[in-house]
Amino acid sequence: MTTPYQQPQPLTTSRDNLRPVRTLNLLSYREIQHLMSANVEVRKLFTLCALAVLNSGNEADDVSSLIESYPDFEIEVKPQSRGPIMDVRNAPASAFVDGNMIRGIQEHLFSVLRDVVYVNHALTGVYDLDSRRGVTEAVFDILRNANIVRPNLKPDLVVCWGGHSIGRNEYDFTKEVGYQLGLRGLNIGTGCGPGAMKGPMKGAAIGHAKQQLALRRYIGITEPGIIAAEAPNAIVNELVILPDIEKRLEAFVRLAHCIVVFPGGAGTAEELLYILSILMHEHNAGHPYGLILASPESSKDYFEDIDAFVRETLGDEAAQYYEIITGDPVAVAQRAKAHVDEQRRHRLALGASYGFNWELYIPSELQAPFEPTHENMASLRLDPTVPSQELASNLRKAFSGIVAGNVKAQGVAQIRAHGPFQINGDAEIMQRMESLLASFVAQKRMKIDYSNYTPCWEIVASK
Repeated sequence: MTTPYQQPQPLTTSRDNLRPVRTLNLLSYREIQHLMSANVEVRKLFTLCALAVLNSGNEADDVSSLIESYPDFEIEVKPQSRGPIMDVRNAPASAFVDGNMIRGIQEHLFSVLRDVVYVNHALTGVYDLDSRRGVTEAVFDILRNANIVRPNLKPDLVVCWGGHSIGRNEYDFTKEVGYQLGLRGLNIGTGCGPGAMKGPMKGAAIGHAKQQLALRRYIGITEPGIIAAEAPNAIVNELVILPDIEKRLEAFVRLAHCIVVFPGGAGTAEELLYILSILMHEHNAGHPYGLILASPESSKDYFEDIDAFVRETLGDEAAQYYEIITGDPVAVAQRAKAHVDEQRRHRLALGASYGFNWELYIPSELQAPFEPTHENMASLRLDPTVPSQELASNLRKAFSGIVAGNVKAQGVAQIRAHGPFQINGDAEIMQRMESLLASFVAQKRMKIDYSNYTPCWEIVASK
């Protein structure tokens, strides 16, 4: 017998012959063999992503701890003419109820299979990934293959960015904004993890239910380096895994009809700098794009600090691309709806796609994967002689490296081996960056577990 405070032990943490819950493009014997035997790195990638999905609901962002906690985890994909089946061994117990895998987790598991196989097999050698158009076409095809891009749907997707480690007041605010968006028939896309990625989806689900909407989309967009730290939350009903952070970010901005940014840490700063570096580009002059920074009244200082950082590093002109709304979820939703309607009119006038923003110009420097090594982090040009759009891109890379050092397996391993990243630049820019990062640390925005947090960076000197 258990007490009211004890959880009963699960019947099993293994499952044989799992089949797709809804749909999965049929995979050939050759594709599955390629995944399971011929390519060790792809198999390792698939296993890590699968374990992360099975760990959904356990809000921790320590990749090493996850791997160490399940050393005997195994997953095998078996080809059948009806479609692939999976056998899972020694998975997190939370993925099962009375011996059966939770349906949503099972569906996410097959989404992992679909995307890892498609990216590492079907796309290999097909696209010129050294060209802007080639990268964008690859991103489009990954999203189309996952049924994220669909024809004949009106613009209605609000992408929400924000931190996975936020306070209760901020989480409740994201949920209320999501609720107001849902009441207005708007769907939600996020990075699919906890915190500010979960709250808008949870709120929108209630708003959609009240409006009795048939189409309820909660799109989770992730990548292999981050999925173990930000496993898909339980609300996500459409999951897609892009191959790297740059393609993930491109997917966000090309899918979105409006973006709402909530408080967060280094990852949120990275996302904001990414979209600003795009909107500031001369080729996008006059391109309408809704960007709202939203926080509860209790966190109004957060975006005041962000706004000051943007103005002091990129200039006042960079601030024209966003608006700040504090403490008013209804106003956030109303403005988002207005931006979505503007997108519909704009794309209708151009005869452009509703589902994928082909017209937005994304420079090659934002598409090329940035590897956050100690050498690359130290060599970033962070000084006012760099054009503002390029400086925003370089600052984005600096924050991306900090995210990697905080939660991504490869980045964490580098920090353990070689110590913190060293970031150099103009003395004034470095002082502002150090101040902003210090506020993130003080507000516990970098990681969920702060019991032994040590910054993975050092601001060392001016160039």
